[in-house]
Amino acid sequence: MPNTIKHIIMKRIILKVPLFFKFQFMNLLDSQRAFFASGRTRAYDFRRDALQKLKSSVRSHLRALYDALWQDLHKSEAEAYLTEAALVLREIDDQLSRLRSRMRPRRVGTPVFLWPSRSRILCEPFGNILILAPWNYPFQLAFAPLAGAIAAGNCVVLKPSPYTPHVSAVMRQIVESAFPADYIAVVEGHRDVNEALLAERWDYIFFTGSPELGRTVMRAAAEHLTPVTLELGGKSPCIADNSANVDIAARRIVWGKFLNAGQTCIAPDYLLVHENIKSPLIERIEYWIEEFYGAEPGKSPHYGRMVNRKAFDRVCSYLSDGTILTGGDTDPAQRYIAPTLLDLGAPTDSVPVMQSEIFGPVLPLMSYTRLDEAVEFINRHEKPLALYYFGSPETGRNVLQRTSSGGACINDTVLHVSNDRLPFGGVGNSGMGRYHGKESFLTFSNRRSVLCSAKNWDLPLKYPPYKHFGWITKLLGGSCQFKSKF
Repeated sequence: MPNTIKHIIMKRIILKVPLFFKFQFMNLLDSQRAFFASGRTRAYDFRRDALQKLKSSVRSHLRALYDALWQDLHKSEAEAYLTEAALVLREIDDQLSRLRSRMRPRRVGTPVFLWPSRSRILCEPFGNILILAPWNYPFQLAFAPLAGAIAAGNCVVLKPSPYTPHVSAVMRQIVESAFPADYIAVVEGHRDVNEALLAERWDYIFFTGSPELGRTVMRAAAEHLTPVTLELGGKSPCIADNSANVDIAARRIVWGKFLNAGQTCIAPDYLLVHENIKSPLIERIEYWIEEFYGAEPGKSPHYGRMVNRKAFDRVCSYLSDGTILTGGDTDPAQRYIAPTLLDLGAPTDSVPVMQSEIFGPVLPLMSYTRLDEAVEFINRHEKPLALYYFGSPETGRNVLQRTSSGGACINDTVLHVSNDRLPFGGVGNSGMGRYHGKESFLTFSNRRSVLCSAKNWDLPLKYPPYKHFGWITKLLGGSCQFKSKF
């Protein structure tokens, strides 16, 4: 076949693929809209049963999930349970145990000028939800919001990342074994599928990913004025002050940074360390890396791999941006990068490693002499998803008052995400909206304000010709000087 003819045919096929996806997703979305319109998802019993089915299906697929996470990200079974399965199961249990109370209409006070009315807040489901999940914690970051959306009474289309195909296949099995597609469905595919899904009108979109893709999602949502939650990322700073417990700080920083080979949106992205403790902190960081992963981390069953070759190459390019204090070993065939500590000297953002989120096992270290230097450096940049401080709790609270971030830990890293009573989310460039526990239920609910007035009795003060206007101003608590002529 001549190249020109082949090129024309291939171009036509490529142009038709999005149309096919659009038709397919329109049918799926129409069937889910019909299912939601039936009112079945609004009932307490239906939501409770759905959550129980989800929990049962997750438990029956745990072995397959662990194997898939090992294949895609080299996650050990222990890490897969702690950072993926356990958090999802806790989220489901939390929604189940508090579902009835969260669904119950909430009474609020009614001012005297509306007497004898009553006021309520009703949490009603938005309707049809699109959840776009990332690849770094592919199960947790898909199924934790899914549990909240189900608890709130919605229908859901869940789109996992194509970069973790084995996990995506297991997630599809979990959902299909528990629910009909016109209620909950998993849709797999690459960017063209994302574009086709985002072209549709949804009642709510929940996205986890990079700020760049978050802007794309928000632009698509704006076409239909669709509300969104954007769980993004950024460069989360970590301060080790001179009052820190050096050994404990090093241990917790190493764990939080190199968990999942650094591919954690709330991992410490860079370390600002007081010059008085720089040397001992480096020594203890090196100690704890070896204690956790051995002298050869590449042989440890508990140390992950970069998700793909593109991510591997990007993170490897940062290794020349400073002085390697420990680590730096790489293996392209395994997508392996050793836990690496990189000394940049004084606080700087002039090198590539400090210009975008690292999302890998490279920790840049910069030293300061005054805490104000560290705070000023943080405040010159976008608001991060997380901020970590090691040192005096009182000083840590002062640092939090002078900075802004989605979440924070004083004398710890990452673990704030594990408390389902703490709302999780970003601010500014690191995201918008919150979820986990009660916040998940509220995120996927429209809080409807309802005023119920008496049907057989009426207060005449509010009607023209306003003969009792003075009384009205007193009831409203105002200081209007208007004098009625009537």
